[in-house]
Amino acid sequence: MSENNNLFAEEKIGKLLLRISLPIIMAFLVSELYNMVDTIFVGRNVGAQGIGALVMVFPIQRILLALSVMIAVGTSTAFARANGQNDVEQSRKVVNNGFSLSCLLMISITVIVYFFSEKILLLLGASPQILPYAQEYLSIIIFGATFLSLTVFISDIMVSFGNNKVALISTSIGALINIFLDYIFVVHWEMGIKGAAIATTISQIIGFLYAYYHYVKVKEVYKIPSGLTFNKQVVLPIILVGLSAFVMESDDGILMGVQNHLLFDAVGDNGIIVLGVVSKVYMFLFITMFGMASAMQPIAAYNVGAKNYKRLQSVIKKTSMYAFITSVLLWIIAMVFAPQLMAIFVEDAAIIRESVTAFRIMIAVFPVVSIYYVAIFYLQAMGKAKASIWMSVLKQLMIMLPLAIILVKVFQLGAVGVWLSYPLSDIVASLSAYMLLREEEHKLNSKVKSQTKSARRRLVEVYQ
Repeated sequence: MSENNNLFAEEKIGKLLLRISLPIIMAFLVSELYNMVDTIFVGRNVGAQGIGALVMVFPIQRILLALSVMIAVGTSTAFARANGQNDVEQSRKVVNNGFSLSCLLMISITVIVYFFSEKILLLLGASPQILPYAQEYLSIIIFGATFLSLTVFISDIMVSFGNNKVALISTSIGALINIFLDYIFVVHWEMGIKGAAIATTISQIIGFLYAYYHYVKVKEVYKIPSGLTFNKQVVLPIILVGLSAFVMESDDGILMGVQNHLLFDAVGDNGIIVLGVVSKVYMFLFITMFGMASAMQPIAAYNVGAKNYKRLQSVIKKTSMYAFITSVLLWIIAMVFAPQLMAIFVEDAAIIRESVTAFRIMIAVFPVVSIYYVAIFYLQAMGKAKASIWMSVLKQLMIMLPLAIILVKVFQLGAVGVWLSYPLSDIVASLSAYMLLREEEHKLNSKVKSQTKSARRRLVEVYQ
C-alpha cells in the first residue's frame, strides 16, 4: 500500500489523474458496449419489438449497475480514507465487507427479479407485443448480475491498490466476447433475443473470472480476510457514501422510464426510437467526465484522510480544468459529426434527422456540466454523504424530470420539451455545483491557513 500512498501524496496531479482516469474511462466505455452491441444485433436481426424489449429492460439493468457502483464507490472511498490514516486493519475490513455486501445483495435481487419479472416489466409499461421478448431477455441476463457487480467492485478497488489495468482488461474481455457470441447466437444460430441474453451473461461471467483471479492475488498479499462477513459499522458508511453514485447511475433508468411515456403520448413510437438512439451517444459523452471525476475521488479521499488540504485544493482545481477542456473538445466533435453518429444505429433518414436535431439540443451546454460531476465526487471523497446524494439527485430527478413533464404536458412542446429539459437542467445544476465548490474552497482556505500558522509556530519553537 505504501507505493500507492506515495503516488496519491506526491505524484504530479495532472499525471496522476491521467494515470487513473484513462483505465476508468475506457472501462466505462467498454462496459457501455454490452448494451450497445445487443441493441445493434437485436435491432438488425429481431426488429422493432426486440429493440422495445431492450428499452423496457434497460431501467432494471441500470438499477443493478447503480447498486454495483454504489458498493464499489463506497468501498473504495472508505478504503482510501482508512489508507490515508494508515489504518491497515480497517482497510482490510472495508474491502472484505464490501465484497460480501455485493455478493449477498445481488444474489437476493436475482431471485426476486427472476420470479417477478412479468410484474416488474408490466409496471415499466411493457405492451403485450413487447412483454414476451422483454421477459425472455430479462430472465436470462439477471443471472449475470452478481458476476457483473463483483467485476465492478473488484475493478474499482484494484484502482485503490494501484492496479488500474484490471478494470479495463476485464471489461474489454467481456465486451469482445459479447460481440463474438452475439454474432454466433443471434446471427448465425438465429436464437434471437434469447441468444443476445445468453451472450451477455456468458461474457459477464468470463470478465468476472479474470478480475477475480487478480483480486485473489491482492487478497493474499495484503492479507484481506476470506469468507463473507457483514459488519454493520463498516457496511453502513459504505452504503451512505456510495448512495450518491447509486442515484447518479439509477436516475438514468428512472428518467428514461418517464421519458418513454411522455414521448409515446406526444409523438408515438418514433419518439422512443429517437430517445433510444440519442441516449446511446449521449451516454458515451458523459462517461469521459464521469471517469475523470471518479479518478479524482480516491486522490481527494486520501488527502482528506492525510489532512493535506493544500494538495486537495490543487486536485479539485486541476480536475475541474481538465474536465472542462476535455468536454469542450468532445462537444465540438459531437456537434459536427452528429449525423454520422446517429447513422450507426438506424438507417431511416427521417429518424436520423430527428435524432440529430434532438441530440444537438440535448448537448447544447454540455461543457458546463463538467463542474457538476467534480462537485459530486468531491463531496463523496469528503465523506459528505447527504450533500453528495442531494447533488446527485438535483440534475435529473429534481430538475430535468419535472421540467420535461411541464414542457410536454403544460406547454405542449411535444418531443422538443423532452430535449429542452436537458440543457436547462444542465445550467441550473452546474450553477449550483459551482456555488457549492466556491463555498468548499473557502473552507479549505481556512484549513490551509490554520495548518500554515501551526507549522510556523512549531518552527519558531524549534529555533527558540
